[in-house]
Amino acid sequence: MRSGNGPAAGAVVLVLLLGGSALAQEAAHTDTSEGKRLFKEDCAGCHKWHGNGGGGYGGAALSLRETQLTREQIIETVTCGRPGTGMPYHKRDAYQGDDKSCYGMTRADLGKDVPPGADKFLRPPEIEKVVDYVLANVKGKGEPNLADCEAFWGQGSRLCHEYEAGQTKSGG
Repeated sequence: MRSGNGPAAGAVVLVLLLGGSALAQEAAHTDTSEGKRLFKEDCAGCHKWHGNGGGGYGGAALSLRETQLTREQIIETVTCGRPGTGMPYHKRDAYQGDDKSCYGMTRADLGKDVPPGADKFLRPPEIEKVVDYVLANVKGKGEPNLADCEAFWGQGSRLCHEYEAGQTKSGG
């Protein structure tokens, strides 16, 4: 009995393998679980779990839900912080020496407006994961609700009780 291992069968196997690889890459790009973990650790202290912002160690953080920044602009902001504000830079060597990779400026150019360094620095792929999480789950999503809260903290989390029917939200 012939097994059908001719050129056509080989092409089908190759297409299936490549197609599967492309699907795996697409799934990896759309999986924001690592970005969510990093957001919880590094961003939620100021921007809050819902991204609406509010008071934090560096002052009143801006709303990521209302931001009009593009992906590239958000990456630059996380990487380089925001000069003159409390938004920290997350790139370990930002503003070091003659490096002008942040807004085309050095530490000397910024003077007292150099943003603070983050408590925990992130590598560029980690920054991209955080930004992809924000774009997929926060930016443009309107006011936070029970579903958003449970997606972040888990179904039935006591932290989400304020979003249950009939209760007002405090946004904290």
